[in-house]
Amino acid sequence: MDGGALYSIGQLARRTGLTVKTIRFYSDRGIVAPTDRSPAGYRLYGIDAVARLELVRTLRELGLDLATVRKVVDRELSLAEVAAAQAEALAVQIRTLRLRRAVLTAVAERGASPEEMEIMHTLARLSDGERRRLIGDFLEAVFGGPDGNPEFAAARRSMTPELPESPEAEQVRAWVELAELSRDPEFRAGVRRVAGEHSAERDGVGPRRDIVAVVRDRVGPVVAAGVEPASRQADPVVDELVGHYARIVGQPDGAALRHRLLTRLENAHDPRRERYVELLAVINGWPAPESLAPVLDWAVAALRARTSDSRAAASMS
Repeated sequence: MDGGALYSIGQLARRTGLTVKTIRFYSDRGIVAPTDRSPAGYRLYGIDAVARLELVRTLRELGLDLATVRKVVDRELSLAEVAAAQAEALAVQIRTLRLRRAVLTAVAERGASPEEMEIMHTLARLSDGERRRLIGDFLEAVFGGPDGNPEFAAARRSMTPELPESPEAEQVRAWVELAELSRDPEFRAGVRRVAGEHSAERDGVGPRRDIVAVVRDRVGPVVAAGVEPASRQADPVVDELVGHYARIVGQPDGAALRHRLLTRLENAHDPRRERYVELLAVINGWPAPESLAPVLDWAVAALRARTSDSRAAASMS
């Protein structure tokens, strides 16, 4: 057939791959109007109907409603405008589906109760502003307000999660767990205690490097070498840690200082704090952090082994 030929609905169906019923439906709604009618009253369509129907099919497969499709084919709306709006709508739908999938996966993995699932769902659906307020409340409870101790500014930034606009399911699950953790009063108190101890250490003299960082760097090789915390081979390392801490806080070495250092490391050795850092890395797309558990385990055990006698004596006096 040439460009001036007319097609019946059956012929149009064969050319487009659409059913007769579908074409009639679009025709009844004025989306693809007939060009003429046969002597028997049957609808006839021009060649342009083929192009319109192919466009309609594509737009419908992309999820556009009929009213929008009609505006596009009638050029009341540009295809670019519709595509942009539809892409935005799909982005919202994808985000919603990711949130739902993340919550359901977390419920399945954790065996959560209906009440826990409701909390997780609520946390997952928070807006960007609501998420920031929730984390801001946690950081303020731990470090004080933004105008508080300036030394905590870097710590606040390093502990702030930034969920991407289009997060992966793993990031959403991590966010939900981190949000739950940040609302835990005991966890808040523990982090606040460590922050307070760290701040108090700044009142000392000499080197100001955080003692936990010193433990990580000094004890790591010892742990790797298999040195037992209570062994004589560990004595020089413990003495070095105690000496460094003495310079940090400006106090002499002795039983009181060693008890203080032990308490400091015990407080820092909170699995929940390490879990927070792990979740933060997932959310922010950072490399997985190195676990401090082995070096803190070793340092705490080594100090306990060397302070147990003095503790016992103190308790008897």
